Amino acid sequence: MQVEDKFKDCLRKKLINKINVNQINIEGHVSKAKHYLKAMDYNIKGEFSDVAVSNAFYAMYHSLLALLLKLGYEARNQECAINAIQYFIEIKKIDINIKYIDIIRRTSENKPKDAKTLREEFQYGIETSVNKDVLNLIKNNAIDFVETFEKLLKEL
Repeated sequence: MQVEDKFKDCLRKKLINKINVNQINIEGHVSKAKHYLKAMDYNIKGEFSDVAVSNAFYAMYHSLLALLLKLGYEARNQECAINAIQYFIEIKKIDINIKYIDIIRRTSENKPKDAKTLREEFQYGIETSVNKDVLNLIKNNAIDFVETFEKLLKEL
C-alpha cells in the first residue's frame, strides 16, 4: 500500500484525526520527548540499556506527535503517526529529510534496524543488554531526531 493510501486508510479508520492546533499539547509532547532523552541517559548510566532503547524510541515518537499536532492532526496509532509524517514529507508539506522516517521506522529491508523494531525487540524480548555500538547509534539518533523536530516546529 502506498504512503498516501495508508494515510487515507488511517483517516478513514479514525486512527488519525484532523484537529485544531493546540500549542499547549505541542509543547507537552516536546517536553515529554526531552523527558525521555533524560530517562535514556539515566538508564544507560544505570546499565539498563534495554530500557534506554525504549526511552530513545519514545523520545522520537513524542517529537513526531508534536509535529503532527502542529500540522493539525492527532494520532491514535504509532504506524499511522509515522506514516502521516512520511506522507507530509513526500507531498512537501514539511521540509525534513526522509532519513528521520528510516530512523524511527525502517522503510527498506536493506537498512539497519530502526528504533521501533529495536524497541519492540527489547521491550518484549528477554535480552537486557544492548550492543554498545547499537546503543550509541540509537542514542545519537534520538538526540538528533528530537533536536531536528524541535527546530522544525519553531520554523512552522
